[in-house]
Amino acid sequence: MAEPAIRLQNVHLTLGSGRSSVHVLKGMDLVVERGESVGIVGPSGSGKSTLLMVLAGLERADSGLVEIAGQALGPLSEDQLATFRGRNIGIVFQSFHLIPNMTALENVAVPLELAGHSDAFARAERELANVGLKDRVTHYPGELSGGEQQRVAMARALAPEPAILIADEPTGNLDAATGVQIADLLFAEQARRQMTLVLVTHDRDLAARCGREVRVRSGEIETPNGVGRPPLAGQSGESRSGMVP
Repeated sequence: MAEPAIRLQNVHLTLGSGRSSVHVLKGMDLVVERGESVGIVGPSGSGKSTLLMVLAGLERADSGLVEIAGQALGPLSEDQLATFRGRNIGIVFQSFHLIPNMTALENVAVPLELAGHSDAFARAERELANVGLKDRVTHYPGELSGGEQQRVAMARALAPEPAILIADEPTGNLDAATGVQIADLLFAEQARRQMTLVLVTHDRDLAARCGREVRVRSGEIETPNGVGRPPLAGQSGESRSGMVP
């Protein structure tokens, strides 16, 4: 049997120190299968985004097992972790995090160049065309709308062809109509590429498009098996809301 895409066992994380310390993650257990789409939901301050940071290797757990694509992250050095993340994990943030003095093409090419791809710019151009920005490759982030900036961010996350895509409130800074367009694109790419998708959102309609919802409260997972079930091969669970990307 293939290893799951994500395995957490008894994961704890405390942020801050002394009187300002906060026990953010409290013994979390979670398994996400390869190709599955999972929506992480819960109230503000419940630990959802911190959980995603741990999954992405951007925060290190204090204790417990964090295993991504069969690799335990704990023993990796910072350089090894950065290399592993660049090859296996794509990340889409709410606030885009584009480099303002680089064009859309350059923003998408950066992680490919860092990974040593000789065709970084050609691949970046293809990914931008794939997200509908063929005619915007030379534009800077400040010249793009919010929806266009998020498309650039998605192209950047998808360009290295990661096995796992992590999205933290990807529609949170967008108006409703643009948010639906970005969600459609996100789920279409997840299904086409058969990636594992882990999505944090306050939008219950968006979470319902995932194959499974996992609820987090006060640093603990309330529903470890989630709501719903993993999608069949070739499906990403969108039909639960009647939407097709």
